[in-house]
Amino acid sequence: MNNLSKQQRHNKAAIKQEKNDACIGSAEHELARRSANMSAIHSKDTKPEMVVRRGLWRMGFRYRLNHKRLPGHPDLVLTKYRTCIFVNGCFWHGHNVALPQMNKDEWIIENSACCKIPKTNTEFWIKKIVRNQERDLEVKHKLNAMGWNCITVWECELKPAKREETLKSLAFTLNEIFLNRYRIKPYREQESQNNMAAEP
Repeated sequence: MNNLSKQQRHNKAAIKQEKNDACIGSAEHELARRSANMSAIHSKDTKPEMVVRRGLWRMGFRYRLNHKRLPGHPDLVLTKYRTCIFVNGCFWHGHNVALPQMNKDEWIIENSACCKIPKTNTEFWIKKIVRNQERDLEVKHKLNAMGWNCITVWECELKPAKREETLKSLAFTLNEIFLNRYRIKPYREQESQNNMAAEP
């Protein structure tokens, strides 16, 4: 065994795995494949997040990533603008999906163009997505109470056809926040009610 190269050992293990997969039923194989796919999905450095990060950096905005001291660990934190940006995946956060209702042991779901609830294990996915939506709302309320602005950018808004428009809109919003935060308020002199001229 020791005289085999690393590549040969890998090939031998792959052949053995294929034989085991052939023995497993198709339903079990499907579950194993789905589990492997889901475990490969990461919460940081996703493609939509990288698009937003590169776009903002190119426009001159500087930010911190996944700030640990803020609730919800926002994807991007712009301290100068006192703004947190969340880049949400449409599926995981149920973008434009009406909250489901139960009707005769069947879920009534209105899917959106960018988010479709799976038909297998529906109850699990509905609970997961609803909990994600509730958590998002809780985090935004906490951040607002701390004086932070929250912006959510959806994955479907970062498709190549809409990407530049979304990034320009994001930059415009950040500049508006900055200008409103540091706006110079006009000085108004308080007129006192006891303005009396001196008597001769």
